[in-house]
Amino acid sequence: MTPEQNKRAVVDAWKAFASRDPQRVRAAFTDDAEWLAPKDNATGVALGFTDHMIGPDTIVRFLVEEFPKLFVADVSVDFTHLLCDGDTVVLEMRLQATLASGRHYDNDYCFILELREGRIARMREYMDTQKGRRSVIGDLPADLRLAGPVIAVPA
Repeated sequence: MTPEQNKRAVVDAWKAFASRDPQRVRAAFTDDAEWLAPKDNATGVALGFTDHMIGPDTIVRFLVEEFPKLFVADVSVDFTHLLCDGDTVVLEMRLQATLASGRHYDNDYCFILELREGRIARMREYMDTQKGRRSVIGDLPADLRLAGPVIAVPA
């Protein structure tokens, strides 16, 4: 695929994520897709969710079911850079939202996406983890793994 087609595939993937439609989200990923985020990142800790998602079922669950439990309103994503080299797309973006706690979330991200035939095969996520932690978690112990999830998740 051309660089423009690959960039369009990433833009379309984010539109699918925003739709929260499981079929649209699943269609953005290959059957062996992986999404890697920083270990003990605030979102993963708050939700009690993994930082290494393997397979579209896990990724769909995160985007459609888990993410909306924490980022509850006014979710906005602004792309600042979208670069492509072959089948690798680099996306810089800013995510803002109202959290379940009522706090405002505002953080910058960088994603490196490896595409295969226009679908995401591997996704590496980077962000200011300390800023995210302050927004999402506040003053939890330094060893976040001992703290457990910080939002109540309905059964």
